[in-house]
Parts: sequence; structure tokens; C-alpha cells
Amino acid sequence: MRPHRRVRGATTDVAPLRLHAVRGATTVDADETAAIRERTAELVDEMLRRNGLRIGDVVSVVFTATPDLTADFPAVAARGIGLSQTPMLCAQEIPVRDAMPRCVRALMHCYLPDGSAIRHVYLHDARQLRLDLPE
Repeated sequence: MRPHRRVRGATTDVAPLRLHAVRGATTVDADETAAIRERTAELVDEMLRRNGLRIGDVVSVVFTATPDLTADFPAVAARGIGLSQTPMLCAQEIPVRDAMPRCVRALMHCYLPDGSAIRHVYLHDARQLRLDLPE
């Protein structure tokens, strides 16, 4: 059975929800804890905002960081903005030659109404990764 979002006070279900995945990426200016946390929090906030998501809609988040980012885990930033009960995983991005440096990527699994248009989020220099997407 698919989950449904209920309208307060209603006795019927409004819209069936479907599991979706939202992609995102950002770049960090330096391999420093504060820089990683700031840019990751900005990315997650924007992924939530652009897709009309609440914290409770998020099922899980997978983060990757390029090998040149070692000062902190991106998930720490996400926990700091409210995803403390959300399962998250951090991994190292594969080290592809000439790949974008100091990049944090996210794959967020969430429930949204069936048929929702997903808005992926690419910030700062990471915009270059997906020039085909609207801002």
C-alpha cells in the first residue's frame, strides 16, 4: 500500500505519495569543517525548499565527497538542520581524473505526491555538472 498525505480534518486521502529521488551537488571552497558544513547545509536546505519537502518526507540521504574533502562528514551538516532522525550515509566519490574538485553530492530519497516534478539542485561550481537543468 502506498502512503498518502492527509489533509487536516479530512476523512479521505488527498494524493497518493510515491518514493522519489532528488539529486544535488555543491562545491566547497576549502577542506575545512566549517566550509563543508555550510555548503552541505545550504544544499540540503535548497533541495528541501525547491521540492516542497518537509523533514518527515525524507526517507534517507546518501552523500559522497571527492577525495580532497576529509575535514568532516556532510551528514553532520544535514543533522544540524533537522535531519537527525533520517538515515544518512557518507561515502567517497570515485577519483576520476580531471573531475570537479571539492565536491559534495547528495541523493535524497523522499515521498512526494505521485506525478511531482522533481527539481534537482546544483550549486556554486557544481552547476557545471548539469547545465541541462533549469536553475
